[in-house]
Amino acid sequence: MLTSILLTAGLALMGAGIGAGIVAIGAGLGIGRIGGQAMESIARQPEAAGKVQTAMLIIAALIEVVSLFAVVVCLLIALNAGGVAF
Repeated sequence: MLTSILLTAGLALMGAGIGAGIVAIGAGLGIGRIGGQAMESIARQPEAAGKVQTAMLIIAALIEVVSLFAVVVCLLIALNAGGVAF
C-alpha cells in the first residue's frame, strides 16, 4: 500500500517536472521563431516595422500566458502528488 502511494507520488512528480521542462522548451522555441520571423519581415519591409512589432509583442505575450498556465498546472500536479489537498 505504502509502496503504491510512493510510486504514484514519484511518478506524478516526475511527470510534472517533465511537463514543465517541455513547456519551457516550447515557449522558448515559439518566442525565438516569432522574433526571427519578425526581424526578417522588418528587413524585407521596413515601412511595416510598427505593425510587425505590435503583432509580435501580442503573440509573444499570448505564448507567455499559455506557458505560465501550463507551469501552474504542473505545479498543482506536483503539490497534489505530495498529499497536499487544495
